[in-house]
Amino acid sequence: MEENTLFFFNKRPEAIPLYEVFESRLLSELEGVVIQPQKSQITLKNRRVFGAVSFLPARKAKDRPDPYLTITVGLNRREGSPRMDQVSEPYPGRWTHHLVIGSVEEIDDELMDWVREAYDFAAGKR
Repeated sequence: MEENTLFFFNKRPEAIPLYEVFESRLLSELEGVVIQPQKSQITLKNRRVFGAVSFLPARKAKDRPDPYLTITVGLNRREGSPRMDQVSEPYPGRWTHHLVIGSVEEIDDELMDWVREAYDFAAGKR
């Protein structure tokens, strides 16, 4: 894991194992992913931004696991899964979905299907 990514987890190192599993799947399942650590999130890009990893409190504190990560994906539709903690439409035809994960078991095929869908949606934009 690169230094900037480790710095992102400076205050929440207990979430690193969650991120390592997610990053491993991301890099093995999708080509050309650029991982860009920033102060408040780790941005996921191909040609454009398609997602992020953060500590966004997308779920009430009493309901958030410890540790947790918030995975954000941008889709061209609203996903109605109960796993989605927050969903908004910042632009017509672009839906932002936030999912809170608290275990490596939640980094499953369903989550990765949404990540792949977001990846393809971003890659297809002009």
